[in-house]
Amino acid sequence: MNFRCAKILFAAALFCLGARCSAAEKPRVFVLTDIENEPDDAMSLVRFLVYANQWDVEGLVATTSIHQQNKVAPERIRQIVAAYGQVRDNLEKHERGFPPAAQLHSVISEGRRDYGMQAVGEGMDSPGSALLIRAADRDDPRPLWVPVWGGPNVLAQALWKVRATRSPEALARFVAQLRVYTISDQDDSGPWLRKTFPALFYITSPGLPAGGAYHHATWSGISGDTFHGRFTGADFAIVDNPWLDQHIRRKGPLGAQHPTTTFLMEGDTPSFLNLIDNGLSDPERPAWGGWGGRYELYTPRLQKWFQEPETRPFWSDAADEVLGSDGRWHQSNHATIWRWRAAFQNDFAARMDWTIKPYAEANHPPVVILGHAANLTAKPGARVNLSAAGTTDPDGHALAYAWFYYGEAGTLAMSSARTGQPLKIEDADKPAAWFTAPAAPASRVLRFGTMHIILAVTDRGSPPLTRYRRVLVTVAP
Repeated sequence: MNFRCAKILFAAALFCLGARCSAAEKPRVFVLTDIENEPDDAMSLVRFLVYANQWDVEGLVATTSIHQQNKVAPERIRQIVAAYGQVRDNLEKHERGFPPAAQLHSVISEGRRDYGMQAVGEGMDSPGSALLIRAADRDDPRPLWVPVWGGPNVLAQALWKVRATRSPEALARFVAQLRVYTISDQDDSGPWLRKTFPALFYITSPGLPAGGAYHHATWSGISGDTFHGRFTGADFAIVDNPWLDQHIRRKGPLGAQHPTTTFLMEGDTPSFLNLIDNGLSDPERPAWGGWGGRYELYTPRLQKWFQEPETRPFWSDAADEVLGSDGRWHQSNHATIWRWRAAFQNDFAARMDWTIKPYAEANHPPVVILGHAANLTAKPGARVNLSAAGTTDPDGHALAYAWFYYGEAGTLAMSSARTGQPLKIEDADKPAAWFTAPAAPASRVLRFGTMHIILAVTDRGSPPLTRYRRVLVTVAP
């Protein structure tokens, strides 16, 4: 290789590291859904498919749940995928990489028509569990993300089978490939999975609905203002049926597959929102937070809605303090999702436009570039300069900038009784901003640790679209 070629390859590698541009970096995703139990699974599948170029879909498997104990509905998955097939070519005009509908049809499968652990054990294999094993066994260094919208017994059977037929070392390799996010516990196989496979990467708000599990679950922050979650602070209008009718359901054949809300909009959607490459989240670091919420690693203490005590740490509920649309500060695990509601709803609406409109008539997200490294180091009391130099918009729209401190995601302790933003960022609405790294106060409490500074850039298009970059500042002596 000559020197000029080496320079080009090195520059390209650096660019891709910063922009997460490599197709190989797409998450591998295997969905388990109790679709037809209620409308929200079909709703979430519509959103999932308009982001289908963001991941490699390796399974769409119909399952049972506590709400649908002896029925699976793969035919509904096929119906929605068929509608996606009608708009896939138009989606390609806006962003490349949308899989053909035939490819998605090839990974539609089903689990057993039995509830929970009744479908786990000798002779309980299903087409869905076999497909999951094949996916996890594929020669691919990327982990397999398993969003679970209903009961996880298909996953439980796959792990039971591997444990029963392979060596402990092979089982450990298989478990290490999996990344699981379950929408609470919708059968009794969830607690079994967490207890039996202590190394399994697992995100959940544990517990069954009886006793109030859904009320307390992080995922209800997607739209549970008046139903499961019953919280205040968010703008409910943009997750309610009139908004969805106008911005989602009236847009082509795929939009028509997004059913009217019965309980809450898309309760399953948080399971994949943090997999969207928007510059905000890192799926391997749930404590950093993103559109799908923020989660911390610990062993939850026993609650009345748990099926049994938890035995080991996993990723579960965490709280953010957020300024709501009502002008008041709110602190809860629900807020870790609803704080981003305007951004992810506008993004969904724009992608639905992509299903029916030519490129020139739709909006596309800005391309956010940092003018410096994403990881900085500063001494206490030092000035930290921030830059979004190079940020552009593909449609030529004007851009609005917002730099803010995401305190809960870092390790440096800062708080204020007056505001949830104790760090003052100067020129926070401009491409170039700065702040002073916290110094030790009079109490001589040391201010060392990591700070997460978020850059949110929103275009002036319709609907307005937001992309992010995260700057990690390590404050050290």
